[in-house]
Amino acid sequence: MSGHSKWATIKHKKGALDAKRGQLFTRIIREITIAAKMGGSDVDSNPRLRLAVQQAKDGNMPKDNIDRAVKKGAGELEGVSYEDVTYEGYGPGGVAIIVQASTDNKNRTAAEVRHIFSKYGGNMGEVGCVGWMFKKKGEIVIPAEGLEEDAVMEMALDAGAEDVDNEGEVFIVTTDWQEMLTIRETLEKKGLKIESAKFEMIAENTVKLDEQRATSLFKLINAMEECDDVNDVAANQEVDDEIMEKIM
Repeated sequence: MSGHSKWATIKHKKGALDAKRGQLFTRIIREITIAAKMGGSDVDSNPRLRLAVQQAKDGNMPKDNIDRAVKKGAGELEGVSYEDVTYEGYGPGGVAIIVQASTDNKNRTAAEVRHIFSKYGGNMGEVGCVGWMFKKKGEIVIPAEGLEEDAVMEMALDAGAEDVDNEGEVFIVTTDWQEMLTIRETLEKKGLKIESAKFEMIAENTVKLDEQRATSLFKLINAMEECDDVNDVAANQEVDDEIMEKIM
């Protein structure tokens, strides 16, 4: 998991910038709305909504904003209707890429995603062309300050986690996606501070990139993540730490 967790750490750091740009709240509100629409407004019986509401609380979103988004999704208030869409394609060096988005206009979003693929040396493919390379996982980020790696590893594995990676500033705990919320709650009860928890698409195999292709790929990913409708981007790249430090 170490190759994936390195990218997870980068995405974690970028997430702070997203919050400063105001994108994070917009995306979380959209996710709450969709989750409530698909699974109802009861947080206890709707795991997707439960996770979205927890992410909103982690980001200090006002309770009124959360409640309003839930009501819109459940049809109790008028609002824009969003739906989930997934796009698949290839980036520089043949890297497989999955883009997960939520949109109120699929034609607009598809055109934007296709343009970004093309602009940065990739191409959008058909649904299913690379999806089989990825598995959905849960990912819990724990600040490492003051913690011993062995202790975190023991607590996480005892709670049912699949793996733990020490990335310096944070520990990345990987879980079965269906168990992530339960594992998060268990770790919190054990006194661990959770910085974030979300679902990720994790590649089962990787493509190694040189510096030039890695630079192009990260430009593509950055552009994709700046698209308002995009929630997450996953790729199966493998990049040496030395190259990673140069291009980031």
